[in-house]
Amino acid sequence: MSPLRLALNENPYRPLPSVRDALRHDLAEVNRYPEFLPVVLPRLIAERVGMTPEEVVVGVGATGVALQVLQALCKPGDSLVFAHPTFDGYPILADIAGLIQVPIPLADNGMTDLDELLGAAYDADAAALVLCRPHNPTGTLIPADQVYEFVRQAPPTSVVVLDEAYIEFVDPDEHLDIPGLLRLHPNLVVLRTFSKAYGLAGLRIGYGLAAPAVCGVIRRYQLPFGMNRAAAVAVAASYAAEGELRVRVDSIVYERDRLRARLAQMGAHIPESHANFVYLPARGDGERWMSILGTGDVVAKEYSDGGVRLTVGDPREMAIVARRLLEVDEIGESAVSRMSRPAS
Repeated sequence: MSPLRLALNENPYRPLPSVRDALRHDLAEVNRYPEFLPVVLPRLIAERVGMTPEEVVVGVGATGVALQVLQALCKPGDSLVFAHPTFDGYPILADIAGLIQVPIPLADNGMTDLDELLGAAYDADAAALVLCRPHNPTGTLIPADQVYEFVRQAPPTSVVVLDEAYIEFVDPDEHLDIPGLLRLHPNLVVLRTFSKAYGLAGLRIGYGLAAPAVCGVIRRYQLPFGMNRAAAVAVAASYAAEGELRVRVDSIVYERDRLRARLAQMGAHIPESHANFVYLPARGDGERWMSILGTGDVVAKEYSDGGVRLTVGDPREMAIVARRLLEVDEIGESAVSRMSRPAS
């Protein structure tokens, strides 16, 4: 049996049949270049999110858009403030853009420490600061009112990058009023992707939302012919199949919550996740989670302290993970129940 791929927060389901059909049809035209600069894709996205095409930039995944943002709105030697640990891409992007990294440790509960983040931004005269909602890797969600206040208090000369890569897994009642935020705060850029909920990671499609003037500056770093021609085709087909996609997202959310509930019943203290993954903090007994999961059978994202981020897979995959985590050891005690013990 192939190892379970639970490291990259991919969607476990293949693209919907209608999306695959649209992509197969488009293959007949791959001898033709895509648009020199993307027009169709920003228009599709703008219509869906209730904004104008002038307020949308697209790129090679949200990571590609993030790089465009940092290159366009920062200069080498500037500071980038972000919570740590976070998405592995941000330190790499900072290096590419020549930025000084200012990592701020997460609070003990896995939440971003907003006060520390703001303080660091002012102290470092940061050109940009990143706020992930939900946070990667803990899956924690900052309440909406705190985000509004955070953006209001951020240095007006700093770009606030609000990373919403996992927003589709968040309860709609917890969504932010992004158009309203952007009207009030022209230093805000919102990042989203089609890699997670939409299951199009291999096509590398991401987008950013910002004020028209800000988007105009970011577009100067748009690579000609840089967006593959399948991007607009796949997005249009995915939007048309939104109902079917919602069923898949709901299934992932169900499996996520069920796994966390099982772990909680066994005494594990797992942050409440609002994404398509769960985070298992380092165990108190010194044993590494991957030794329980089985490094040959489960591929997960392991951190230096022994903590693990597990992507939520399909029901079969999650059943395997649950059996591993809840396995009873030789003395009849669940292995996971030792998690909160202090190390001796």
